[in-house]
Amino acid sequence: MSTLLVKNAALLVTMNEERRRIKDGGIFVRDNVIEAVGPTGDLPQEADRVIVASGMIVLPGLVNTHHHLYQTLTRVLPAVQDVELFDWLRTLYPIWAELTGEAVYVSALVGLAELILSGCTTTSDHLYLFPNDALLDDEIRAARELGIRFHPCRGSMSLGRSQGGLPPDRVVQSESAILADCQRVIEKYHDPAPYSMCRLILAPCSPFSVTPELMRESVILARQHGLHLHTHVAETLDEESFCLGKFGCRPVEYMEKLGWVGPDVFYAHAIHLNEEEIQLLAETGTGVAHCPSSNMRLGSGIAPIREMLDAGVKVGLAVDGSASNDSSHLLAEARLAMLLQRVQKGAGALSAQEALEMATLGGASVLGRDDIGSLEVGQAADFIAISLNRLEYAGAWHDPLAALIFCTPVNVALSVINGRIVVDGGCLVDFDLEDIVARHNRISRQMVERGGSNEGS
Repeated sequence: MSTLLVKNAALLVTMNEERRRIKDGGIFVRDNVIEAVGPTGDLPQEADRVIVASGMIVLPGLVNTHHHLYQTLTRVLPAVQDVELFDWLRTLYPIWAELTGEAVYVSALVGLAELILSGCTTTSDHLYLFPNDALLDDEIRAARELGIRFHPCRGSMSLGRSQGGLPPDRVVQSESAILADCQRVIEKYHDPAPYSMCRLILAPCSPFSVTPELMRESVILARQHGLHLHTHVAETLDEESFCLGKFGCRPVEYMEKLGWVGPDVFYAHAIHLNEEEIQLLAETGTGVAHCPSSNMRLGSGIAPIREMLDAGVKVGLAVDGSASNDSSHLLAEARLAMLLQRVQKGAGALSAQEALEMATLGGASVLGRDDIGSLEVGQAADFIAISLNRLEYAGAWHDPLAALIFCTPVNVALSVINGRIVVDGGCLVDFDLEDIVARHNRISRQMVERGGSNEGS
């Protein structure tokens, strides 16, 4: 059994029930579990590896609840820089139709590396199209290599344009093929055990790209295996109009009719909600992945996060896909979540503490995890450290926790996931970032060139 001691942190933020903050704090880890947390003087002083965290703030690893890692391949394309969601999707679908297994794998490496360096230790990802030889397995392989705690979503699209859906027919699959592959990946990869590094989620893409039948079948299959369910809901007014025209009800009401509410369900975005819908989410335990950057980038709107939190809705943070963000920096997302609520509701609308809670405890709750999100005895050894001796934090020593959210977002100096050091000295351990970025850019150019010639098909 291996041991790790991190000591002498300027401030240790536990996020425990008392929200304890410890000056000159530390953590003692045995294998992949936290064995002791407290002032440095109260901890064991010997370990296989000792890290002195002087001048650093140590806190739980951040949790990202919604992403599309493959979209790192299509950042800032000129044709979609200034359009809203439906036009954005129509333009990008032909390019994404060029995805391969290699493209999924390499784009996942890039997106996950960026997340880890921003402080993320657990992430979900929503992969919902599988052209050519692309498989969910490809991004699971990338997550294993980097060592991040992973909740891959086996997404799906079954409602092509010829049947009244938004995506072109060439990027949708039959329902039988979708359900068969869902069963395959569940059996191969899902691990429900405590401290699990991989838990599967079933995630039909959206009301405008899947059939009601697939939504219902996904609920049955997920609940047979104890999986969570995920989809996009109430992201845009166009989606609302689509649901009203096709199903005769608003998106959340449509979800409720399909059985898509409950503590094992979480929605991406949930921007356009009324008071009754917020109350429904709270009463049923349905969670929300809040994507502030993407919501602003696509002009989709401002989610009623203050109202959700006050009602008791589970809310986590998410970067969303890198073609609608266009980055994967979770600490930046926490900052924007705080600022965006203040734009609409005033300077006291959301505090730095609340933003950080959404990025840790909130995300853990949305994903159904009780073993991450806080630094306590018995919790998974997932934590990060950020140097306070940086230009960005000059003059911000009064409140180091608030500095993380109010000041310009930075990358971590240290990241430990499941007891393993994955970032040391601000660099990913044993990972050739330069080589993978070059490989990623080659694939991106090829996809855009091929997909651009097939636009509209």
